[in-house]
Amino acid sequence: MFLFEKTTYISRREKLKKSVGEGVLLFLGNNESSCNYPNNQYLFRQDSTFLYYFGLDKPDLAAIIDLETGEETIFGDDVDIDDIIWMGPQPLLRDEAARVGVAHTQPLSKLEDCLKAAVAKGRKVHFLPPYRDHNKIMLHKMLGIPFEELKQAASLDFILGVVSQRLIKEPCEIEQIERACDLGYAMHYTAMQMMKPGMVEQELVGVMEGVCIGGGYMTSFATILSQHGETLHNHNHDGILTDGKLCVIDAGAEIASHYASDFTRTWPCGGKFTQKQKDVYTIVSTANNFALDMARPGITYKDVHLGASKIILQGLSNLGLIHGDIDEMCAAGVQGLFMPHGLGHNMGLDVHDMEDLGENNVGYGPGQERAKQLGLGSLRMARLLEPGQVITDEPGIYFIPALIEKWKKEGTNAQYINFGKLEAYYDFGGIRLEDDVLITEKGARLLGTKRLPITVEEVEEAMKNN
Repeated sequence: MFLFEKTTYISRREKLKKSVGEGVLLFLGNNESSCNYPNNQYLFRQDSTFLYYFGLDKPDLAAIIDLETGEETIFGDDVDIDDIIWMGPQPLLRDEAARVGVAHTQPLSKLEDCLKAAVAKGRKVHFLPPYRDHNKIMLHKMLGIPFEELKQAASLDFILGVVSQRLIKEPCEIEQIERACDLGYAMHYTAMQMMKPGMVEQELVGVMEGVCIGGGYMTSFATILSQHGETLHNHNHDGILTDGKLCVIDAGAEIASHYASDFTRTWPCGGKFTQKQKDVYTIVSTANNFALDMARPGITYKDVHLGASKIILQGLSNLGLIHGDIDEMCAAGVQGLFMPHGLGHNMGLDVHDMEDLGENNVGYGPGQERAKQLGLGSLRMARLLEPGQVITDEPGIYFIPALIEKWKKEGTNAQYINFGKLEAYYDFGGIRLEDDVLITEKGARLLGTKRLPITVEEVEEAMKNN
């Protein structure tokens, strides 16, 4: 599959060459990975950076860019007759390489010789942090770097060069993300229409993932669907949907191009919110919309996170669960008790885009440091916003009994928190509402043709016939 025009890949590589300096850039594609015995393999997923610069979506490939000469080479093997019996005829590597603008190919076995020759001449081999064991073994074998030093030995110049390009999405990429968002919409809306008390959670997971696979490649991450929304990433789906409970569904689609979507909605299992649920839900939906309105070029997403946090604090104060000056409580981190995660993350070819390159390298710009405060410290995207960035907007409120009891015992922010009133929320669960957002020249807009129901009224209207 060749997703974009040849000129797109050529242009990306030329830009990268200018940002790194001297030496050799090494790109390692992914191999096929066995599930429970060698020939039973997981669905193949190519490395996203390899896809971005070379566009070849097949296993056992690598590439080198010589920064002095500009020469580009893809390493891989053509199929033999045994492969053809099982796979059918396959295009030659040289023909595939030519279609993405690469003139030179070599067998994969020649990669090690090429790298060792560069090292022998005192040239730097730039590589990205490996996240798969197969590539760690290859790097160790070819470059002699101890396994425990591979991450530290990765090239920061290479990392930052890739990040600076992939952060800003090209129009052709935005089109693909929009398609992934439309498929994500179909996943969630179908689940919302089918949800009713008595169903097993796993039934809805199966429905959503069937919609995804039918229209795309795979889910962009393991589906989160649970009535225990106070557990942020709950993958246990054996609960029976019960009237009066809330179900948090965090799921996304990865389409054939491998671009991703990521949505979260919280539905009432019986189609109607209780008044208590409405009160908290409305705070979260208000924070979600506030963040969308606030996001624009020239401000940091950290500031948007803090703005949404103040909306949450004000709402909880109105309910009598906390008290005090909103700015003081925000500075003290009171919101972390109720939203112990960040407002959002970058998204693109990876649902958490480029986090294999280091979360701080991707989400934090020059002069920014990650906070240690609960919640704010988990913010994956804090950067100054620029047109073309794609991020998630996912505020939430969770009542986590163990965390509340810990803060109560330790006296953390006790001057602001009405711990006695919080006991009535120990069986509440949690609420998260997430949309995918594109930063534009003047502000931000939602991605996808339609928006999933977001207000209490919209949700109840959509579920009235369940």
